[in-house]
Amino acid sequence: MAVETRAACKEYGTGSHTVRALDGVSVSIEQGEFFTLLGPSGCGKTTLLRLIAGFEVPTDGQILLHGQDITTDPPNTRPVNTVFQSYALFPHLNVAENIGFSLKMLGRPRSEIRQAVDKMLSLVQLEDFAARKPQQLSGGQQQRVALARALAPEPKVLLLDEPLSALDLKLRKEMQLELKRLQVETGITFIFVTHDQEEALTMSDRVAVMQSGAVLQIGTPREIYNHPVDRFVADFIGETNFLSGRIEKDQVRLSSGELLAVVTEGHEGEVTLAVRPEQVRLCSAEESANLSATITDTVYFGTDTHCHMRLADQTEIVARLQSPPSGEIGLKRGETVGLRFAPGALQVLDS
Repeated sequence: MAVETRAACKEYGTGSHTVRALDGVSVSIEQGEFFTLLGPSGCGKTTLLRLIAGFEVPTDGQILLHGQDITTDPPNTRPVNTVFQSYALFPHLNVAENIGFSLKMLGRPRSEIRQAVDKMLSLVQLEDFAARKPQQLSGGQQQRVALARALAPEPKVLLLDEPLSALDLKLRKEMQLELKRLQVETGITFIFVTHDQEEALTMSDRVAVMQSGAVLQIGTPREIYNHPVDRFVADFIGETNFLSGRIEKDQVRLSSGELLAVVTEGHEGEVTLAVRPEQVRLCSAEESANLSATITDTVYFGTDTHCHMRLADQTEIVARLQSPPSGEIGLKRGETVGLRFAPGALQVLDS
């Protein structure tokens, strides 16, 4: 494993003012993996990243790098580099000098520094910007320089603390693809921190979803999205509809009264059904429907239209429909429609 944390805990303060930022977190990150720590503000993801970087020492537990215990090693002795939210480029140095700065501090020969800088400029596609100062660059270009500077010493692990948060939406999407390309080309282990689930799904090989200092689920983006372990994960990763009910044999009776056939193994009593909006289909009166609902609103999103509805018990449910070329889906408020769910779309969660 490239990085392991074993029952890592971190507390701040003392006595009644103690705050437990991490509560026994254990993760194993493979060599060459793009691993993302995902969760809301205050969940502990940045604290965990700082433990790996060496900026913080755990209250309890261990941090290992390629099997070696580095729990108490200072940051400057770890083959790890960090890219922060603020790019922290030196304004008085040009792009090439910024990229080569860490190598210069390590005492590398000039010829080696020049070769590494040229390689990094090519990698981040900034060969024509080597002589420019940071203030002459766009936000995306500054981000690339920060990445190149962190990659130049060839660290074994690169830590990224929400590095795209300051970029506008279009540029952020471009940089998501750029980051993944850089990770694949360099083969370096990336550990990425974000609260943006789209970033996590777009770039990651695996994702760890965190809440209140604990890891709730680790898996591939598809596993996390399609098979969340609980309501928090289902709700945090994308949009989700939740239906309350109670298990009756191999079915769930909803609070609205309808029975739905689902796989209930491992669950009993009161449960919650989770279903993604894109897996909800509206059907005509001639088709057999799982549920009936009343349309309350439709919202046009370009390629998609979100149809907001209410069940008989006032539970809200949303269907994501592909918009036709005209943009009009022909549904009106107050109209009653039938609903069907894609096979396997209903996930049973404990209430």
